[in-house]
Amino acid sequence: MSPETLDQKIARVSHEHVALAPYDLAWPELFAEERDHLRHRVPATLIGRIEHFGSTAVPGLIAKPIIDVLVEVHDLESIRREVPRILEAEGYDYFWRPTFGDDVPPFYAWFIKRDSCGMRTHHIHMVEPHFEHWERLLFRDYLRLYPDVARAYGALKSRLAEQYPDDRVAYTAGKTRFVTELTQRAKAYFGDPSHLSQEIGR
Repeated sequence: MSPETLDQKIARVSHEHVALAPYDLAWPELFAEERDHLRHRVPATLIGRIEHFGSTAVPGLIAKPIIDVLVEVHDLESIRREVPRILEAEGYDYFWRPTFGDDVPPFYAWFIKRDSCGMRTHHIHMVEPHFEHWERLLFRDYLRLYPDVARAYGALKSRLAEQYPDDRVAYTAGKTRFVTELTQRAKAYFGDPSHLSQEIGR
């Protein structure tokens, strides 16, 4: 069998089933285990702080049961040279991924970790400190502080999962307006995301 091309890999992961699950108390533990694993496998000179973000980081929120991990890196080119060979050897999918749109910079390193059945368990986002991804901590902590807003977000996700069960791109696009507007509200509330930790808002 010939090796999978990049286009084939993108098509495969983009059309995996969107399945939501009730909040699971094990999710923070799964994040902590993956954080410790990454610190053990990736050279310490390449990475800084590691954060749990996304819906699995918000207590009580319905979510795809996939742990989103945000990793601060000092130099993405060094990550690109050294880390894929480490994690791909353990079965992770690797993508050099655009932050916005199709094939336009800035790019970052994105990894998918799977269980023994091939189901996604973690998304690893490796970005430099100035990337917009850090604003997602503001979104996370705002939802932690305001459970009613988190419930509204959960209801939106449920509707989109029913509408686009096998189209992750459309599912994500459907959340964009809500996420963008709430992020702006959270930025006004919290300020600079570089000062946030995973403990804020608990």
